[in-house]
Amino acid sequence: MAGAFAGALILLCSSILFSWPVEAGRNDPVAVAQEERRKAFDSPAGSCLQWTPPEGADMRRVDCAQAHLFEVTSNVDISGEYPENAPPPDTEKWQAIAVAKCTPGAVTYLGGNLDPFGKFSVNALKPTNEQWDEGDRKVRCGLQSAAPSGALLTTVGSAARQDQSKIHEPGTCLALVGQEIGDPVACDQAHAFEIVGNVDLGAAFPADYPAVEAQTERASDLCAAVTTAYTGGADLAKKGLTPYPDTLRPESWAAGSRKVDCRVGAKLPDGSGLAPVTGSVRAVPATTPPASQPPASQPPPGAPTPSGG
Repeated sequence: MAGAFAGALILLCSSILFSWPVEAGRNDPVAVAQEERRKAFDSPAGSCLQWTPPEGADMRRVDCAQAHLFEVTSNVDISGEYPENAPPPDTEKWQAIAVAKCTPGAVTYLGGNLDPFGKFSVNALKPTNEQWDEGDRKVRCGLQSAAPSGALLTTVGSAARQDQSKIHEPGTCLALVGQEIGDPVACDQAHAFEIVGNVDLGAAFPADYPAVEAQTERASDLCAAVTTAYTGGADLAKKGLTPYPDTLRPESWAAGSRKVDCRVGAKLPDGSGLAPVTGSVRAVPATTPPASQPPASQPPPGAPTPSGG
């Protein structure tokens, strides 16, 4: 195939398309990378793909145990709706196609449950306009993890074998955008919350979906120990900080999600919302060096020496 390579990522949270550079000579290093992208674009279900945003010039297939941005769930043919001479869909229509055509396969791939507010969301790789003109009508469906802005986040491990709870690694700080929670940022930047750990509500509520008030109460109890361990027992109130345990929605509970973040943030002086926080509450690890020990082959000072015989 001549022309620009193979596919565009349909960002469901924005109108940005994932574009590709033009082809180079067969012996050019760029051509080698393009061949890797071709293979990645036509990967079977269960494959994981990684690239460097935003251009994706180094897109390749990787082991799902490695960090990746996209996990293929199915390939869907839309030639029935878009025959040979049909023009390609616009961005908005592509986004609708990705949701409608890829969601059923993603649900099946995940064992019958997709948490609509969880860690993973549905997306797709679409043909380029050149591929479209040559008759390619396949949509390569997959799962991704995206920040509130739509920026893709790397994940490790197959989505099919992961808890879908939307939790973050302890030490993650989340931006404050107006009064909305934003993308992960460095904790020395202004942020809304710092994640101090995660807890599992499943044991406390083994049956039906619990009321938000009950979740908050139990999560507060469980997060107390997690917060103490993370902060080294710091007095959060003296720092103007407040614990904010997260809760789960009914749809997430129905999909099997049970874990929530333990978060720390601050209120505005009038209590009307969140105040920006700068810096981390993580305790500084102790750096006291261990006491020196004599070599195992030598007796400690003052010990009697073995008698000869």
